[in-house]
Amino acid sequence: MFIKKYGDIIVGIFYAVLGIALIIAARMLPKSQVMDIGPDFMPTVVGALILVLSIILLVQAVTELKKNPDKEIAPDTSDYKRVLLSLILALLYVFLLKPVGFIICTLVYLVCQIYVLAPDSHRTKKDIITYLIIDVVFTLIVYFLFRIGFKIVLPAGILPL
Repeated sequence: MFIKKYGDIIVGIFYAVLGIALIIAARMLPKSQVMDIGPDFMPTVVGALILVLSIILLVQAVTELKKNPDKEIAPDTSDYKRVLLSLILALLYVFLLKPVGFIICTLVYLVCQIYVLAPDSHRTKKDIITYLIIDVVFTLIVYFLFRIGFKIVLPAGILPL
């Protein structure tokens, strides 16, 4: 019951500390000698975003707790099976990305992840075809954006790209 009542406050504090730590760690990175924006820019932006969102969560949680201190706590309806499957899929993706390659791993991971997270009512053949189309289009856009736009080579794996 404690976690249900104070969960958002605990999570908000955790992410506020994480955001501050990310900003501090980003400031320790060496400055770029070539460009105005160095390697510390994006981690600082992400840390600031995490910090701002965690403060918003904290304010909302404290406001809600003050407004309804004796609020009834709803029964747990979490779908732990989907959470566990998502975690397993993400871990498999991370560990197989380099040996198998970005394109194959992302094609398989994304469609599986979409299927796992989709509501039971959206698992028809038509929906799966839609998921496959989204999967292929997204994977190719990201691949070519990194390859051509950013000139960053993603892991090729077993495909000779």
